[in-house]
Amino acid sequence: MPFSELGVATPLSRALAHSGFTQPFPIQTATLPDAIKGRDVLGRGNTGSGKTPAFSLALLTRLAGQTAKRRFPLALVLSPTRELAMQINDTIAPLARKVNLSSVVVAGGMPLNRQVQALERAVPIVVATPGRLIDLMHRGAVDLSRCEIVVLDEADQMADMGFMPSVREILDATPNNGQRLLFSATLDRDVDTLVKTYLRNPIEHSVEIPIEAQGQMEHHVFVVKSEDRDELTSRIAARDGRTIMFVRTQRGADRLADKLAKRGIAVGSLHGGKAQGARNRALEAFRSGATPVLVATNVAARGIHVDDISLVVHVDAPTDPKDYLHRAGRTARAGESGTVVTLARPNEQREMRSLAKRASVNAEFVTVDAHDPRVERITGAKEPSGVPWVPPTSHVQVKKPARPHHAGGAARRRAPRHGRAKSPHGGPRKSGSGKGQRRAR
Repeated sequence: MPFSELGVATPLSRALAHSGFTQPFPIQTATLPDAIKGRDVLGRGNTGSGKTPAFSLALLTRLAGQTAKRRFPLALVLSPTRELAMQINDTIAPLARKVNLSSVVVAGGMPLNRQVQALERAVPIVVATPGRLIDLMHRGAVDLSRCEIVVLDEADQMADMGFMPSVREILDATPNNGQRLLFSATLDRDVDTLVKTYLRNPIEHSVEIPIEAQGQMEHHVFVVKSEDRDELTSRIAARDGRTIMFVRTQRGADRLADKLAKRGIAVGSLHGGKAQGARNRALEAFRSGATPVLVATNVAARGIHVDDISLVVHVDAPTDPKDYLHRAGRTARAGESGTVVTLARPNEQREMRSLAKRASVNAEFVTVDAHDPRVERITGAKEPSGVPWVPPTSHVQVKKPARPHHAGGAARRRAPRHGRAKSPHGGPRKSGSGKGQRRAR
């Protein structure tokens, strides 16, 4: 069924067709008709199942051609992380222009004044993280009393991250008769309470498919001794293809990225301790292929949508089955195949078997060393070059302006080899040329 027959506005379905998207995903086929009619919708689906276009097309179709007032948005999309908010906006923004709408990202770690200015320009769609949105509400920079549609994306992660009090405050500030669309991979206790409190007679659509039933993802546990872990990790990272490696801590992410770079691997790191600009650059380099390896903490486990990640490596094994599944969900997206490898020490096998069982995955356990041929067969591991890799931006040098070489004047303009320039009387020179030389240095 084409998008137009699901009720999607004609300019949007034409834009999708022009981009080559003619067949909706199951979650889109299931949720779009009800969402476009104004029903409250509870959507459940695996990461990568197409939830973002589903709610984006619904809210854009419903708001097409409407005009917002300053500080009073018409639609709100709540996301647990900045990265996911930005990626949601990347989907919404180009489509919004087709129906004379616009959007803005409101998230921490980004310039506050720009967000305030955008809201003052009467932007109809706000894509936000809870913390920054609450801040702007308290400042009086945004008023949600005219917000017709609220979307909660990755609601279970917002609950896991402790955002439920903020989410409830935000929903309390929106009209009681507004439409609510909630998308979540799971319906844990907090999410279920949210649904019962804020959604009115929601219709539930679930296309949740257990990971094992997809048949596109292989799971392996490499049991390896501590002394072989660094060499094994380097060989896996040197493979061809896009790879994401998960570690437990921010320091661990930077440390592993440094080790891999010294072995000759183009690598970036992503974690919550980095400034937003640095996180954006790391993601863009990974997405473009400039750095085919990304070392990340759980900040990247959900909502980071990068195509063609063929291998996920748990360098530090997760302790929670939900974390395992969301990390693993970075690969085998949109019908592609992928491999998930977990590194475990010999004394961690029991915990890993328990984790795999709780995550409902059938993982193959193999005891290996760095050069085991099975590692190469499963991951494509190979020997790294050994020539240290340096990020391009770290060795860009700013050239000093060339000194003039006019006949007879070069000697006068050239400063002494040591100390400040001297006047003929032995004191500091006070001419403008000395000041200019200090600036150039």
